[in-house]
Amino acid sequence: MAENTGQEKTQDATPRRKQQARDRGQVASSRELNSMLMLLSGGVAAAVLGPYLVGNVVMIFQKYLHMERATIFDVSAMPTLLGEAVVDAFWGIAPFFLILTIAAIAGPLMMGGINFSGKAISLKLEKLDPIAGLQRIFAWRGLVELVKALAKFLVIGSVAIVFLYSQADQYIGLGQEPVMQAMGHASDLLVWGFIAISTTMILIALVDVPFQLWDHSQQLKMTFQEVKDDSKDTEGDPELRGRIKRMQREMAQRRMMAEIPTADVVITNPEHYSVALRYNSEKMSAPIVVAKGVDVMAMQIRKVANEYDIPILAAPPLARALHHTTEINGEIPAGLYLAVAKVLAYVFQLKQKPYWKRQKQHSMDDLPIPDDFKFDK
Repeated sequence: MAENTGQEKTQDATPRRKQQARDRGQVASSRELNSMLMLLSGGVAAAVLGPYLVGNVVMIFQKYLHMERATIFDVSAMPTLLGEAVVDAFWGIAPFFLILTIAAIAGPLMMGGINFSGKAISLKLEKLDPIAGLQRIFAWRGLVELVKALAKFLVIGSVAIVFLYSQADQYIGLGQEPVMQAMGHASDLLVWGFIAISTTMILIALVDVPFQLWDHSQQLKMTFQEVKDDSKDTEGDPELRGRIKRMQREMAQRRMMAEIPTADVVITNPEHYSVALRYNSEKMSAPIVVAKGVDVMAMQIRKVANEYDIPILAAPPLARALHHTTEINGEIPAGLYLAVAKVLAYVFQLKQKPYWKRQKQHSMDDLPIPDDFKFDK
């Protein structure tokens, strides 16, 4: 799409784009990390398990190449002996291959997890295009792979030469040792030489892993239009979402306005805020806010309150505190209990008067509002 629209891919990939890439089998991977872990773990395993492995090999040869004459001519005994030899050989090399298996799994896990995708192994005819193959070879990624190969050759070759030169006397001296001692000594030299050479792969992996992670993120970069389209596909059309939110707001407002006739009092800041309260001492532990609003909505709340003869009391500090600290259908905070109690006591006394003697508009200016609940205008 970047080619079609002229936009550059400068945006980080969205979670959906990353998941789509994983589904296609496109994940960050480092062959150098995998090779380093396999070679190094194999060398260390050979050094640690060497006596165990050699002992098992010797045991198998002694056990199955030294048989009595009757056993050799007993055809029925051969399958049994073969099965036992396979089992012994398996248990002999199992620890070594277990370590290699763990190393093979650890590499992908360190790069972000193992991923199995049928799409990654599916036949794609475009991969057989020789022109496209040449383009991949001579692309900048091909150049990077060439530089990495040359670097590996130079680093590993240099370490191998240094190691062989430092151990030259021991290699030359093998010819003067007894056969069994020379074989053990040679095995030690080979194993530790292999470990020394494998250790150089750590340096190569430390360079390759950050590069592969960066390259993978670059491949998943998106244009502004792709991010916008992805958001639309994931969350839906923004205009439709806005319309749904407006409808939900309107429905919530209608439900709120329908609750106003059940209120005991509407507390206002005459200029901006209106908060309707209801309290039933037998059913409620604290008064609740049944409706609240600012500006136009505040005027509508006062209008409905007038229609249903609900007392309206001007108490600006309390109105602001209730509006900012309490949600609709929520209990008022404990810090406002005393102030609201005075308001409700005044309202309940007011309701004791005959209808024609009641005033519709009232005010209270001396309500105790804690400092934490004081909001400026």
